[in-house]
Amino acid sequence: MNKTFLVIGTGEFGFYLCKKLYDLGYEIMAVDQDEQHIEAVLPYTVNSLIGDATNVEFLKSLGVDSFDACFVTVGDRFQDSLEITSLLKENGAKRVVSRASREIQRKFLLRNGADYVVYPEYEMAEWTAIRFSAEGILDYIELPGDNSIFEYAVPEAWAGKTILEIDVRKKYHVIIIGIVKNGVLNVDVDPKTVLEKEDSILVTGKDENIEACFRTVRGTHR
Repeated sequence: MNKTFLVIGTGEFGFYLCKKLYDLGYEIMAVDQDEQHIEAVLPYTVNSLIGDATNVEFLKSLGVDSFDACFVTVGDRFQDSLEITSLLKENGAKRVVSRASREIQRKFLLRNGADYVVYPEYEMAEWTAIRFSAEGILDYIELPGDNSIFEYAVPEAWAGKTILEIDVRKKYHVIIIGIVKNGVLNVDVDPKTVLEKEDSILVTGKDENIEACFRTVRGTHR
């Protein structure tokens, strides 16, 4: 069965959320008080409604318990975001994902029913700082428990060597889980796989271990 999502608030963030979910092949219902916002998102939704989601009767009419997840992305109207988040949970929403623009908002949203809070400005700032503050980082995904997956350009010192020869798992407790060659990811790697200079590698482990590994191999210090 295809997943369905409810997006409440179709400003800039909500609009791109709807578009991406649509591109991924999912069905979206969008709700906003602004008619222009709703018109903009129409091509990416199966149903778009103009309405006030803080109104209990209107919210109930949406059948919020039928969606796989409900997103609350009403922008800077934090009081509305808080009310909608709480009402969604009270009316049986399976999963509520709310947007925050400040840390204190994230805490209140979690206390009032949000299962997860997205904090775009903070998350993008963190990604940008990490991405551009160290040589060789091409991308990264943060994981629970101070773990991450990093995509690194293959260090010059490793080019032409096998995964077994560099032995980062034993030396740094870092695991190479894939190689990207010409934009194509290959996760079928083994100790005999040879690293090439033009490739990039996906590594996972504790953040401090990954940082120590690549700081050492490049001979650089923060």
